Amino acid sequence: MLAKDFFTSGWNFSEDERYLRSKFQMMNIAIVLSSVAVLYGAILNIYKGYDNLAILEFSLFLMNLFSWYLLRRSKRVYDFVSIVVTAQFTFLLILLLYVSSAADMKHTWYFTYPIIILYFRNERYTIPWFIFLIFMLLIAPFQPFFETQYTFFQLFYLSFVLSIVTIIVYFYKVKMDEATAIISEQENILSKKVDELTQKDKMLSVQSKQAVMGEMISMIAHQWRQPLSTVTLNISNLQVKKLLGEEIEEEEFNRALENISDTVVYLSQTIDDFQTYFRPDKELNDVDINELIEKAISFVEPRLKKTRIKIEFNPNEKMLVTTYSNELIQVLLNIINNAIDELISREIKDPFIKINFYNREKNLIITIEDNAGGIKKEHIDSIFEPYFSTKGKNGTGLGLYMSQMIMQKQFQTKIEVQSSTKGSLFTIVVPKKLA
Repeated sequence: MLAKDFFTSGWNFSEDERYLRSKFQMMNIAIVLSSVAVLYGAILNIYKGYDNLAILEFSLFLMNLFSWYLLRRSKRVYDFVSIVVTAQFTFLLILLLYVSSAADMKHTWYFTYPIIILYFRNERYTIPWFIFLIFMLLIAPFQPFFETQYTFFQLFYLSFVLSIVTIIVYFYKVKMDEATAIISEQENILSKKVDELTQKDKMLSVQSKQAVMGEMISMIAHQWRQPLSTVTLNISNLQVKKLLGEEIEEEEFNRALENISDTVVYLSQTIDDFQTYFRPDKELNDVDINELIEKAISFVEPRLKKTRIKIEFNPNEKMLVTTYSNELIQVLLNIINNAIDELISREIKDPFIKINFYNREKNLIITIEDNAGGIKKEHIDSIFEPYFSTKGKNGTGLGLYMSQMIMQKQFQTKIEVQSSTKGSLFTIVVPKKLA
């Protein structure tokens, strides 16, 4: 992280300033490397006794420190620093050629020059700086101020090779700039696509919420249908007896009112359940599984009075579970009501529904069995899918789907089903204690 901040002069660059960031990085790298080079040259010149050159190179080192400082003061000083560094390199290279010999090999530093002028300066300034350097090389043997040790042929050859290197670096830079431009263009296109997808995702999210809302309303209607039928049947039974002049016993009257009251409470709880269905902070209840199953059976009893269907359930010893009791009642009711519908539609002889539960370590296993002739093989894999129904217009296809969804979301288990030509067996796994 420190190295990254160092080479960007401590500045934060936006995506639009990517090219400027790379220029800052290149400039800082050049300052570091040139500082090492001039310090090395100063030490070497002191050792050889060239004190004047050593002072010059040490001065260049101080200039590098000043350039490094300026880059950290403002982003806008980059152009000024680039001129300083380019000029510094240009005149240093010219001086090295004028005062050194070919045996010193100092002319090798010239091959760093194409990188400097191409990466630090704008392209319109590249040619003048390069022409100036080549001109100063070629006139070296003819100028009267310094006695150079290079021949014109050597200088011409050096200029020719330097020109070749410059052309190679130039075309490489052009290709890199083209690649950068393509990448930038693709990123802009990708950014627009991401924005479009984000907008589409928001639209889909709204549509999904609307679909879920519609589905929840359908589920509430489905859950209310049978309990409302129970209330209607209780009231109708009392009204019929009254119209026929039959005496209504107080116990029967109270039982009917109690059943109606329980059903209304259940309807109210159903609304509360749907309001908090997707919340993780629902309250858990300690309930005896026997009482819970008997309560579910009591909701369908009025519906069974005009049928021959028998519900067989023999309460076992008291078994407490910590669970979402109303959700579990909804699951039981959906399965029981489906079984009743099948038994009635198929006119089964001696119809029955058997309910049992078994203790299995950390879970309770509730089974609901009927003799309605079973589920067709082609349908058994689809019965828990939304809106799948074999009842035609009379079925919503939401009961079993909602039951499976409740078990998966609230109980982290699922409903299993087995079927044969005799009937169906639904198995519900209920954790004894939900965390």
